[in-house]
Amino acid sequence: MSAEPIRNARGTRDFLPSDLVLVQHLERTAQAVAKSACYQEIRTPLFEETRLFQRSLGETSDVVAKEMFTVPKRVEPGASPNAGQDGYTFRPEGTASAARAYIQGGFAAHAPLQKWFYIGPMFRYERPQKGRERQFTQFGVEAFGVQSPELDAEVVSLALDFFLRLGFGEELQVRINSMGDPADRHRWSAKLKEFFQPQVDVPDSPRCADCVQRFQRNVFRLLDCKVPRCIELNQGAPDLFALMGEEALQHHHRFAQALSNLGHQPVEDRSIVRGLDYYTRTVFELHYPPLGSRSALCGGGRYDGLVAEMGGRPTPAVGFSIGFTPTELALAELKLPPAADLADLHAQLAPQIYLVAIAEEDRADVLRLTHRLRQHGWRCSCDYRQKSAKAQFKEAAKSKAILALVLGAEERAADQVVVKDLRLQEEQRVEISALPALLAQLLA
Repeated sequence: MSAEPIRNARGTRDFLPSDLVLVQHLERTAQAVAKSACYQEIRTPLFEETRLFQRSLGETSDVVAKEMFTVPKRVEPGASPNAGQDGYTFRPEGTASAARAYIQGGFAAHAPLQKWFYIGPMFRYERPQKGRERQFTQFGVEAFGVQSPELDAEVVSLALDFFLRLGFGEELQVRINSMGDPADRHRWSAKLKEFFQPQVDVPDSPRCADCVQRFQRNVFRLLDCKVPRCIELNQGAPDLFALMGEEALQHHHRFAQALSNLGHQPVEDRSIVRGLDYYTRTVFELHYPPLGSRSALCGGGRYDGLVAEMGGRPTPAVGFSIGFTPTELALAELKLPPAADLADLHAQLAPQIYLVAIAEEDRADVLRLTHRLRQHGWRCSCDYRQKSAKAQFKEAAKSKAILALVLGAEERAADQVVVKDLRLQEEQRVEISALPALLAQLLA
């Protein structure tokens, strides 16, 4: 009885060569967008000490409480019973690692303004469903060192540019809000608890179960609940802008004006909130209304208190993150990107040149020539299965190679090779020494 085949872990997927074409297009688009504004790429470890995410995401957040892939530290013989309690966690998001790298690199002292981006895998142990995976790729931008509403607008503009380059239309929408300053949030939290308490502190609360649980832990999260009944109950909730200090108000007005100056008309949306205390002032989301209930594309904002919360100097910061998985779903629904945008990546899956050995004794020279041409930078393939010359020509056509190079006894004796253009079905005989120049011309 044969053993049951081993499958990939639930919530993960294999990216086979043809699947990677779209992912590679997303990656190069993200890189082009970030580099256009002089953001530099960083690559942080895939796992960090668990306490990093406990501090940055909050002990009561859903990610920390339920969704982290955590492993204990190895306990050496004779170590204390508590030695293995502090473990390592595969990163569930990128901002915490970027902030840790900023602190560890001492940038606040010698080069406080840093504009970084990253593209890489993140991990969350959540229930897999459409658009949500346990391993997923995220593109993120983080700018440290300046508390500027114009920098906020630049960050938003980069996120918009990413989707515009992928083919999204003018329906792209920037929704903005402000979380004010810490003192503003403290006053607002008290007002919100006073407003919501009659809704949650009663038998058979009209609010959903998540809202009831979040009331004590994170009252702001009641405002972004997507349950229709809860949205109705949020009507009339205290408005932060009525309590906000003048500096935070001016920051928000300048941010909105900067977006307008860049040609983007922001939409004020008071339901966009962040629950942790280090989030300040600007928060935003990008939406594409034609996608209906899945219109949200990405989110970001200013987190001026995070670096200090993690033990660094007080440092303003702003950024966003974009998940590739929901982006792929949105592109599929919109029938994007255009085929022409992926043509070069599809072409790279095929050899440019397929080398054909007429007889068995020609194979050694074919292999040597294949190696030489690869060193020139051309994508070359040849047969390793002892196929006949006729079968090799069929394989060359099937592989979508542009040229076939044919080597037999006659060609070897004359130090020549036959070059056949598989597109035009034309061929010519050429000296081996002149081959690189001819190939450069034919493959230009």
